[in-house]
Order: sequence, then structure tokens, then C-alpha cells
Amino acid sequence: MDTKITLAFDSKVIAKAKAFAKQNQISLSRLTEYIYSQLTSEDFKTLEDLPIADWIDQVEEGEAEYIRTTDKSSSKKKEFFESRR
Repeated sequence: MDTKITLAFDSKVIAKAKAFAKQNQISLSRLTEYIYSQLTSEDFKTLEDLPIADWIDQVEEGEAEYIRTTDKSSSKKKEFFESRR
């Protein structure tokens, strides 16, 4: 069952998120739901525990290299979005 909520974000962030969602053929609501589902799928205690935190630190220091692969996370994402249609 879907529940409505009201959130406030910087307008530039929303514009970019809408473009990203459109490019991936999903709604901004489903994109946001997916992100929250990923955040709550593990037992993270702090923001620093999130898997992306280490990568962000590396990007900030110029050490990270982003390589896009087709792994189980992409199939997990596909499964999630198909279940919501």
C-alpha cells in the first residue's frame, strides 16, 4: 500500500533527480522509494555506515574510479522496479 509524504529538497537536486528518473523510465516517487528501500535493507547505524560513504570520501580525495558493471545489484534493481509496476 502506498502512503503519501511531503518532502522538501533543493530545486536543483529535484530537477536532476527528475531527469535521472525520466532517463530510467520510472517516477521520482519510485526512485525515492528505491533509494529508501536500499538504505533500510541493511542494519546501518550511521550515515558513515552506508556503502556509498567510503566511495564519496575517495571521490573527494581523487582516489575513486567508477566502473559500471552488470552485477546482481542491477538485477535486484530491475526486480524491485518490476514489482512496483
